[in-house]
Amino acid sequence: MNRFSAALLIACATFGANAQEQVLNLYSARHYQTDEALYANFSKQTGIKINRIEAKEDELLERIRNEGAASPADVFITVDAARLAKADELGLFAPVKSKLLEERIPAHLRSTDWFAFSTRARVIIHNKDLVKAEDVQNYEDLAAPKLKGKVCSRSGSHPYNLSLMSALIAHDGEAKAEEWARGVVANFARSPKGGDTDQIKAVAAGECGVAVSNTYYLVRLLRSEKPEDRKTMEKIGIVWPNQKGAGAHINISGGGMLKTAPHKEAAVKFLEYLASDDAQRYFAEGNNEWPAVAGVKLQNAALESLGKFKADALPVATLAKNSGTAQKIYDRAGWK
Repeated sequence: MNRFSAALLIACATFGANAQEQVLNLYSARHYQTDEALYANFSKQTGIKINRIEAKEDELLERIRNEGAASPADVFITVDAARLAKADELGLFAPVKSKLLEERIPAHLRSTDWFAFSTRARVIIHNKDLVKAEDVQNYEDLAAPKLKGKVCSRSGSHPYNLSLMSALIAHDGEAKAEEWARGVVANFARSPKGGDTDQIKAVAAGECGVAVSNTYYLVRLLRSEKPEDRKTMEKIGIVWPNQKGAGAHINISGGGMLKTAPHKEAAVKFLEYLASDDAQRYFAEGNNEWPAVAGVKLQNAALESLGKFKADALPVATLAKNSGTAQKIYDRAGWK
């Protein structure tokens, strides 16, 4: 091989490596327009173009499985530990070794294979005219007989509820967790339906007296310019649950690199970017979520208006591990 041929091979190899770093294929189950700025900022900083496919979690996971070793997906991101656990159980994630991620993401907000990048809290909301705040200071209070006919909820199979049940199993044991679920079912004002915003509106309308909601739905209504949304928030009270115990249950948004990722270097860069101050502020200011990284300064008055609270520090990996048992408990309790 002459010197020209050797130089050409080196140049081609270098170009191929550089070209590989310039693309990231992202499979996302986050459906928020505010994430557009998040991704655009990453591309601006790194020069890496993001090719994004958005769909529901189950659809994306099925697609990744069907694509197998030929999958173009580099990173999968979604909402809730139960959903991340599902991907983990399917063996889709690859361990990521990153000093930056280990330093910035608290240990209880990451597992070996995936990381939480933002958090939401599951709070108790109540109609101020129908239920007193002192009667619903803990998640366990929702099963009290005095709330018969006053509880609204979304489906027991929804990941938000699966994660909450997973936390109760970890703290109270399976038997007490199932007793709680049966007590809540006995208190239902109606059959479970709709999302968190539907529960908020049902409580405000007096269809029920109390429900559980993710904070980011509440902050979205607080920031709304619609008069009807403001009226809704005037009618409800927000309670930080279990403040004398384990603390309020925390829900997460997170992701990880896939085993078959064709652009592994870009994938790690993207995950590390999500832990940067810039990205963490996007989560908070764009989508009303708390940063997973401590000490990030926010400019979201509505989010900060919820005040300080004690958060449950239960490891998200534990929540993921208990999700299967949680579903069985809900099924036995009749929480459909």
